[in-house]
Amino acid sequence: MGKDLKGKELGIGLSQRKDGLYQARYSDRWGKRKAIYGRNLRELRKQLAEAIAGNEKLSSIKSEITLDRWFEHWMQVYKEKSIRPNTKSQYTHIYNKNISPYLGSRRINSLVKSDIQQLIDRASEENYAYERQNKIKVILRDMLQRAVEDNFIINNPVSGIKLRADKEIKAKSLTLEEQNIFFDYCRNTFYDNLFNVAVNTGLRPGELFALKIEDIDFKNGFIDVNKTLVYQKYLTDDKKEFHIEPPKTKQSYRKVPINSICKIYLEKQLNLKNIISQKRPKQQNDYLFVTKFNTPLNSVIFSGAINTVIRQINLTKPFNEQFEVFSGHTFRHTFATRCFESGVDAKVVQSYLGHASLKMTMDLYTHVTDDKSAMDIEKIVQKGNNNVIDIKRKMA
Repeated sequence: MGKDLKGKELGIGLSQRKDGLYQARYSDRWGKRKAIYGRNLRELRKQLAEAIAGNEKLSSIKSEITLDRWFEHWMQVYKEKSIRPNTKSQYTHIYNKNISPYLGSRRINSLVKSDIQQLIDRASEENYAYERQNKIKVILRDMLQRAVEDNFIINNPVSGIKLRADKEIKAKSLTLEEQNIFFDYCRNTFYDNLFNVAVNTGLRPGELFALKIEDIDFKNGFIDVNKTLVYQKYLTDDKKEFHIEPPKTKQSYRKVPINSICKIYLEKQLNLKNIISQKRPKQQNDYLFVTKFNTPLNSVIFSGAINTVIRQINLTKPFNEQFEVFSGHTFRHTFATRCFESGVDAKVVQSYLGHASLKMTMDLYTHVTDDKSAMDIEKIVQKGNNNVIDIKRKMA
């Protein structure tokens, strides 16, 4: 028990300093000594009682709260108003699929680094690739960091966790020969215009699907990228629905130039859209690229259209020379590859693609820039050899 300056007993944890200030000390739920101060002894006693009661209450909560309960709290308080509905849906799916079955019933104050590492290892053993493992890590890291900030746990056990798969950063793109073959076979098909615009702009599939006529400035020669169209079942949906979302990042808001080929196919698509709209008056919408039924596009339809062309190509090829199946995103990578091969500056390519950083662009297309560097240096060698030949001829 402490005393005041006159020697009077003040009670457990209370004392008075030489400067006259009263001090109250107690141990928090981590066992750390805390102190509060005040000039008024009665008020200080009240503050001490409230601190101890609050500490006991939080200690009880801390001992009981599970990871599942914390996920609900984290989503409601920290994520609900700051992320898109499709991101929320994705986080919830990954949590329910890869985290909750193994750690959901565990108390958050009982989790240690080895628990998280075993969870990542399990995902790797179940053949989940780098991206899924990283999403698991990102979700848990943010969840538990918020728990640290709210004083429910002392340290974040996700710190230092290793992913068990090498990140594949080489983007799949068509070679010039493959590109020529594909576009020979897709010529005059229903989605020919879409494919040509995709490979000449580098727009993401969702950005292409969201394009409207007012987004295209033919006079100044650019496409205004300001939205994306997603087809997903959000938590508030009964089934999959089309949703307009903002672009992926702030840098994704951009103006992409229209080259002469792209302009031709955009104009052809405008005519096609008018024809479809007249045939399907009940399915009116403002989207430039649509199905034959004038309904919006999604990634499944896009991939199916690509595969239809590839099947036609492979009918003419022997079994050991089959054309490889690719996704709609490959047109974006092919566009970037052709830009680099043509000597377009990396910073300009980044702006076309809407990447958040130059590093992202360079990481994806290092193999392209390396190949071009090798070809460029070989040109110097060839030029040097020609000079040598010319000198020898003059000396002969």
